[in-house]
Amino acid sequence: MKDLTHFVNGQHTAGTSGRFADVYNPALGQVQARVPLASKAEVDAAIAAAAEAQPGWAATNPQRRARVLMEFVRLLNRDMDKLAEALSSEHGKTLPDAKGDVQRGLEVIEFCIGAPHLLKGEFTDSAGPGIDMYSMRQPLGVVAGITPFNFPAMIPMWKMGPALACGNAFILKPSERDPSVPLMLAELLQEAGLPDGVLQVVNGDKEAVDAILDNPAIQAIGFVGSTPIAEYIYGRGCSNGKRVQCFGGAKNHMIVMPDADMDQAADALVGAGYGAAGERCMAISVAVPVGEETADRLIEKLVPRIEKLKVGPYTAGNDVDYGPVITAEARKRVLSLIESGVTQGADLVIDGRAFALQGYEAGYFVGPTLFDRVTTDMDIYRTEIFGPVLSTVRAKTYEEALGYAMDHEYGNGTAIFTRDGDTARDFASRINIGMVGINVPIPVPLAYHTFGGWKKSGFGDLNQHGPDAFRFYTRTKTVTARWPSGLKEGGEFHFKQMD
Repeated sequence: MKDLTHFVNGQHTAGTSGRFADVYNPALGQVQARVPLASKAEVDAAIAAAAEAQPGWAATNPQRRARVLMEFVRLLNRDMDKLAEALSSEHGKTLPDAKGDVQRGLEVIEFCIGAPHLLKGEFTDSAGPGIDMYSMRQPLGVVAGITPFNFPAMIPMWKMGPALACGNAFILKPSERDPSVPLMLAELLQEAGLPDGVLQVVNGDKEAVDAILDNPAIQAIGFVGSTPIAEYIYGRGCSNGKRVQCFGGAKNHMIVMPDADMDQAADALVGAGYGAAGERCMAISVAVPVGEETADRLIEKLVPRIEKLKVGPYTAGNDVDYGPVITAEARKRVLSLIESGVTQGADLVIDGRAFALQGYEAGYFVGPTLFDRVTTDMDIYRTEIFGPVLSTVRAKTYEEALGYAMDHEYGNGTAIFTRDGDTARDFASRINIGMVGINVPIPVPLAYHTFGGWKKSGFGDLNQHGPDAFRFYTRTKTVTARWPSGLKEGGEFHFKQMD
């Protein structure tokens, strides 16, 4: 069994707390490594070292910082297969999905290479007699990211890329369930030329999280995970005077209008609902067909597609559609929620509870599951399942369908499938959800736009990646400069207005 490490001051560092967590291969249900869980003292030491390294990195001009990221992109492409293999073995994703995880993070790094432009301030010449005014964007100092298991490459890069480009030092606390890829990313950044201490990877559990939240040197924290933990981190971090952005749970609806291309809609739902075993915060977990005829046609299209899905380990080939969920506890929770749907009266069209794979009986697999005639009072509707379960809620009208999405407590992503431009425009304008797809099931913005949900899916004023990230990881300083010409005048005892 492999012993993993922290990554501090440019090198792998063994844990000293004496506490460890097991890292599983979820397809086999077997422990394959153990990861150290940092104590408060270990976290504080890593933060102190980052604070020492940060001023030198901040003093490096933005173009040179961008060149480090440019080299990092090259190394990511070089090691893509190695990263995907490590990611799949710990998370369970298929290899194409794992490569997509790395790729979407890489694209944010590519965007961050443009940091010199994004960090430019503003200038006003001759704001008054002999007076110029200008603003500067400067790094915050030491910042931190607390990232989830479901995207162990992408989300750390979404956090660290803009933070480093802005001149901050970065403390990464990745998920202890699949920590190998974050450690590999740190190695590649070091190889790319990042100075020692500017990126620290500290593995841990709640003790490490609380140490980050309470350490006065940490100026900002980014988090992605469940809503209860997002609320906890946001509240504690803000009360400690830190800048905090937290992204929580989701229950994403896809409205299917009567005029939609039903084959296109069904294909979209299958990919968006079951890809990555449903362990995506942008997964579509609720289909809302408008009208009974639309619903019947949609179910008719969905059933054969879902029944053909290939579920298995990533080692079974690139034609595997999805793999296991992350842990035995996650599998138990998903199965319990499916059971609640049956008990509470939903129609179980496809039952994935009994799914078993020869040779992988101990793996954490759940078969694809489809419910119809789900109602809003059911647990499977209200709760983020984070598994391969799709619920169908039948709406009589467009307004009723719109109301389902708008009334739900989560507001991460949503989509509508229609051929009618007027309906699409109305939906995009009125919906109270942060990311909207029109005939696009998973509307994750590209790197040069920002990612963020509304309602209980997002906490904080600024979103991830895109221009918002550069605002989040910098603060503005405004300078008013006067260079008088001629003889010096005497003292002034009132605030002189600009001429």
